[in-house]
Amino acid sequence: MKCISVYTDSFEQFSDMFEQVIEIDLQENDEREIEGVTVSDSGEVPSHYLERMAAKPEVVVMKDKEKGITILQHGKVFEILIPSEADSLEAPSV
Repeated sequence: MKCISVYTDSFEQFSDMFEQVIEIDLQENDEREIEGVTVSDSGEVPSHYLERMAAKPEVVVMKDKEKGITILQHGKVFEILIPSEADSLEAPSV
């Protein structure tokens, strides 16, 4: 899964820029500023990362089912987890 980190603790600010963030073409370890907020590509994360983070009480897990995207919010960062084609092939069909 590709991980994009958005460094803000404001859900409203994150929500306002979410679509813009997932549309930009960030390269690995690329960092940009959007609306005064730092956004960076954090590379690929293994599937167990999501399970491990979701188990922590301080982590909020949100899903965009239409896009298949998972969002983790903890501390002052939102992490957008976007499945790659390989992830989609490995996922069990429900």
